[in-house]
Amino acid sequence: METITAGAVPAAVAKLPGLGADAAAPSLVRRIHRARWVVAGLLLTVLTAALLTTAVPLRPALAALGHMRWGFLPVLVLLSLLHYVCSAVALRGAAGRPLPLVRTTMTQLTASAANRVTPGGLGAAAVNTRYLVCRGLPLPRAAVAVAVRQVAGVPADLLLTGAVLGIGAVLTPGGGNDRMLDALGHHASRAAGLVPPLPLLMAAGVLLPAAVLWGRRAVRSAAARSAAAGLADLCRRPRDLAVTLAASAGTTFVLGVAFALGVLAVPGTAVGPADAPALIAAYLVGAAAGSAVPTPGGVGSTEAALVAALAALGIAAGPALHAVLLFRAVTFWAPVPLGILACRTLRR
Repeated sequence: METITAGAVPAAVAKLPGLGADAAAPSLVRRIHRARWVVAGLLLTVLTAALLTTAVPLRPALAALGHMRWGFLPVLVLLSLLHYVCSAVALRGAAGRPLPLVRTTMTQLTASAANRVTPGGLGAAAVNTRYLVCRGLPLPRAAVAVAVRQVAGVPADLLLTGAVLGIGAVLTPGGGNDRMLDALGHHASRAAGLVPPLPLLMAAGVLLPAAVLWGRRAVRSAAARSAAAGLADLCRRPRDLAVTLAASAGTTFVLGVAFALGVLAVPGTAVGPADAPALIAAYLVGAAAGSAVPTPGGVGSTEAALVAALAALGIAAGPALHAVLLFRAVTFWAPVPLGILACRTLRR
């Protein structure tokens, strides 16, 4: 889950048409049109690098398309749309307003298209803030509501991850979840063993004081105070808080289920429906690792992290890459044209 600061949202919103001093800035649709070739080139580069890195020949990859279980595709599309509905419900809860569900869902599609060309989730934050302003919220309150929704997603995803790992451990003792945790521990221990202790201590002695000073300044900033006030206000509305947390967890869980179905749709993965909890856990771990890299939409890093998570479950590199590309094509790239059309409809 990408997080943003409340102070970064108004600056991004001010550049949108109709808000702030820069009213002559190009529209969001025009920016998306200008960036579409950049995104397409970046995607092509990522796919080529992934194929070369994993040594998957192109001809077997294309031949595997004929053996796909295409019956899973309609369910994947429905889950992708349900993801945006859950995101709209989370925004309604954070805003504390009875926003129309259809238009709010269309706004989430537009926000996802904006996120494909902006790092750190700022594109989606700007779109959602603009939408809340058009629905009657003052700009500072709209920015805080968007930031609160992003912040609320962190504990929601942590609780969801713990629940999925716990349920998987109970249902399948010694199964995929245990292999995932063992792989994480093994990689963490290897990474720790590769770092010399003296440079690590020197870096910690320099970085920790700087982090403390930066943290104190951040806590005392106006953006932090606004976000804290927004969280306090949300906590005083238990119903909206529950809706925001549940819907935020729902957005991630729906994508996890879609990822599991994408893996089941690819032949050669040697997994079944009983492995669904482990596959959902693999998505949660891989998506969290991929979002740590500040690229637009996590392009490249998310695919690599998801393939690595499937490899930790013992799935071969070829089928793992096919499953990840299918999942990302349906849930990540296919909604972009819908987002552009939704943006035009919302502007009218």
